[in-house]
Amino acid sequence: MSRASERGAVAVEFAIVAPLLVMLLLGIMEFSRAYNAQASLAAAAREGVRVMAISNNPAAARTAAKNTAVSLRPGLTDANITFKDIDTPTSTTCAPGHRISVTISYNLSTMTGIAGPFSMTGKGAMLCGG
Repeated sequence: MSRASERGAVAVEFAIVAPLLVMLLLGIMEFSRAYNAQASLAAAAREGVRVMAISNNPAAARTAAKNTAVSLRPGLTDANITFKDIDTPTSTTCAPGHRISVTISYNLSTMTGIAGPFSMTGKGAMLCGG
């Protein structure tokens, strides 16, 4: 077998393996981005519910949540963040002794556009009144 025919075999093998390696690399990147987004949502929900439980100020709690999730692109908006009194489901305020929950909804678009967007949520709950 000559060297020329071996070079052709290497090129064919590379043509078969290269797309698989690129897809694996893109999958790792997408998964790590989704994992980071989920961790950011959880931290934002935790911070938002903490501020809400202490101050009973939805605007301050939304700002705290948005400031915690700065790594998300596009960033969080007020529409992504909802509050609910667990003990009185019709209320969104934080009465002393009640439990408040915050839910942050987010649609994560993918870098490659192959899959997605993915709906993600971050939730937090805390006892009101500090």
